[in-house]
Parts: sequence; structure tokens; C-alpha cells
Amino acid sequence: MDPEEFRRVGHEVVDWIADYRARVEGFPVRSRVEPGWVRERLAGLAEEGEDFAGLLGDLERVVLPGTTHWQHPGFYGYFPSNASLPSVLGDLLSSGLGVQGMLWSTSPAATEVEQHLLDELVGAMDLPRSFLGGGVIQDTASSAALLAVLAALHRSSGGKWRQSGVDGSETVYVSAQTHSSVERAARIAGLGEQAVRSVPVDPVTQAMDVGALAARLRSDLDAGRRPVLVCASVGTTGTGAVDPVREVAELCARHGAWLHVDAAWAGPAALCPEFRPLFDGVERADSLTVNAHKWMLTAFDLSLFWTAHPDVLVDALAILPEYLRNTATESGAVVDYRDWQVPLGRRFRALKLWSVLRWYGLSGVRAHLRRHVALAELLESWVRADGGWELVAPRTLSLVVLAHRGGDEVTRAAMERVNASGGAFVTHTTVNGRFAVRVAIGAEATEERHVRALWEALRD
Repeated sequence: MDPEEFRRVGHEVVDWIADYRARVEGFPVRSRVEPGWVRERLAGLAEEGEDFAGLLGDLERVVLPGTTHWQHPGFYGYFPSNASLPSVLGDLLSSGLGVQGMLWSTSPAATEVEQHLLDELVGAMDLPRSFLGGGVIQDTASSAALLAVLAALHRSSGGKWRQSGVDGSETVYVSAQTHSSVERAARIAGLGEQAVRSVPVDPVTQAMDVGALAARLRSDLDAGRRPVLVCASVGTTGTGAVDPVREVAELCARHGAWLHVDAAWAGPAALCPEFRPLFDGVERADSLTVNAHKWMLTAFDLSLFWTAHPDVLVDALAILPEYLRNTATESGAVVDYRDWQVPLGRRFRALKLWSVLRWYGLSGVRAHLRRHVALAELLESWVRADGGWELVAPRTLSLVVLAHRGGDEVTRAAMERVNASGGAFVTHTTVNGRFAVRVAIGAEATEERHVRALWEALRD
């Protein structure tokens, strides 16, 4: 494919994407195909190539029916996965450049644009100045959690972890609502499930019980264990709970544990001054993760990770074989992001985020966030006024968790009926053992009429 062929076919592909976004509301949100349906319709690999027209035809014939449409205005499941069209174009630019940014010298712009954006966001989100120079883009919050665990292990061992690994005394603390990625990170790091402590939560707020955390820490210390990391959440996946970060930070400081704050979903809200009280105490965190690919209009995958101790992270991960040596690295004047992540190679992901921030501006992103919070407040008011449904956890930002007063089976049946209708898609959680529906408002195209239609469908 030469540049002229790319120009012709590229116009066709962009037209297809634009047409898809224009008609996405007409598809059922959740795919209705049975397991194996897609594979049965795929041809074997051909010896000879073909024009892109055949591939675009298969997108219509096979891929779209087998797709759950995350950009649909009726998508309320899990958390939003904003793939705004400016970010899609940024992704295209990144792929078009085709650079591999593992070292500063392999693409200085890939490194320095990323450094600039992460530092600029520290100011825009009113994050602690200790994060300046400590920002890096990861693929997901799961990778960020793993990095936090590895850096915490390295620090808590006085640097010995890099040579000798874990010794079996290490402990990691999460709440009963913390995302499962932190436990997985502990497993990958070699700690095993036995090292992870699940701390109870307040039955009303679903936030981590600091008293219970203090008791677990004391018990482990008395038993000769070594607290390595505590994960506090700002906006848990299940209910949007906000842990008391400042109080957790006090305990971490007292016992030498690394404080990692998981704000994967809710983090972008720090761009809005009125929502910043949710982040009280974050200035004492050792690391923080915010997913731009959830609620910040940036196509998957792009997770923002900051640490106040980049030297610890780099010292834990750095390996410099001869074939990666170069003058810039040897000078010590540049950052090589290969030492800030698990894989060696890295994409120019910052172009997606840069495209979003240049197109919308900070004010546009803030308007996007505030609009969804306002819609969630409206849904919350409808639930409070209803005799059949009730809130089972406090609303946080744009997440509403509700259940029917008639019991779990009624709630589950309503959810399944809504999802089967094709007009909306919601997911569930359990709150104090009770089955509940999560409504995570966050798709870019969602308007009041879509939320009202969901509410009426649940009530019906």
C-alpha cells in the first residue's frame, strides 16, 4: 500500500467510522449473538490479498452484530469507555508515525510530549507538586497497580527486593470494594493471595473502615509481618465509594507503607474544583492512577500514573543491556520511559490525549464531566421519589446504584429485561449482600432523554 492507496482507502475507513458513530444509537447496545456465531462466519486466510472493501463488508456482516457498542448513548455498564473522535484521530496519528518510544533517543517527541502533558495535568487537576516529573502513561490501571506494588516492595526492602525478591513477610491492604487488579498485582509480584488483607467497609458509605485497617496493621506487625502497600480508592468500581484517603495516609506514614490511590474512574473529576473535596489527602499519596480512557474522552488504552518517587520505581525496574546504551541515556539528562513500565516497548499514546485536550480544551472536558454528574443527580431524584426503587449506596459523581424494594429477583429481572431490550445496558453489584443495578452515566452521546428512557424501562 503506497501513500496514494492509503489516502484513497483511508478516506473510506474514516467515512465508515463516521457513519458508524452517526448510526450507533440504532444498534442494540449489547450484542445478541451466541458463542461461536462470529467465528462460523469468518473465512480462512487467503493466499492472495484483496482490497479493503471486503474487510469493510465483513465489518458490517459479522463484526457489528458481534459487537457490544460501548459508545452507544444507552451504555451504562461497568464504567464509560470514552473513545471521542478527536482521540480516534490522535490514535491514527500515533499509528501513522509508527514510532517506538522505549528510549528518549528512539523518539524524543514521544517522551517529551508525554512529560509535558502529565505535568500540565498536575496543575489542571490540582494534584500535589510532588507528582511533577513523576507522571507516565500506562495502558491500564491494572498495570499501574502492579508498578505501585513493585515500587513499594523495592522501597520497603531497602532496595533488596531487586536482588532477592520477596521473603514472605510482606502484606498488602485493600478494602472489600477495591478493584481486583490490586490483588492480581500482588499475585504477579509473587506475594500470593495470603499476603492480601481485605479490610471491611462502612455498611452505609462502602468506604474503607480506617479503624479496621489500623487493627489489621497492628496485628500483622505484632506477627512479624511487613506492611508494604495500602490501596485507597476514590470511586470504587462496585459503588463509587470514596475511601478516607487522609486518614489512610496517616496510617501509611506511621507504618512505612506505600499509599497507592486508585482513582481510575473518578480521577478526571479533579479537573472540576467543586469535586476536589473527594480527593482530600491525595497530596500524601505515593502514587495515583487515573484512567483517561474511562471518563476523559480518550480512546482505550491510556491510564495516567503519577508517583512522588520515580527514582524508586526506576531503581526497581531498570535494566540496561548493551544494545540499549546510547549517548542521551548515558548523559543522565533524559527520561527513558522503558524503566517506568513492565514492557520494554511503548506506543506514542500521548498523541491521543493531546488530541483530546487540544480539541475540547480543559473547559470542554469539564463540561463533559459536569453534564454526566447532572444527569446522575436527576436519576437520583427520580429514584428517591419512587415507591418501588431505592438507592442502596450514596451516589458518587455520575454513578447511581439502586435496587427494587421487592427483592433481588425483581431487581435482577428488571436488569435482564432492560439489557435484552437493546435500548440500554447496565451491570450489577452487591451491596451488603443485596443485588443492585449500577447505572454509570458517562457515554459522550448520552442525553437526558436516554437516561429517562432507562428509568422508565426499569420501572416498567
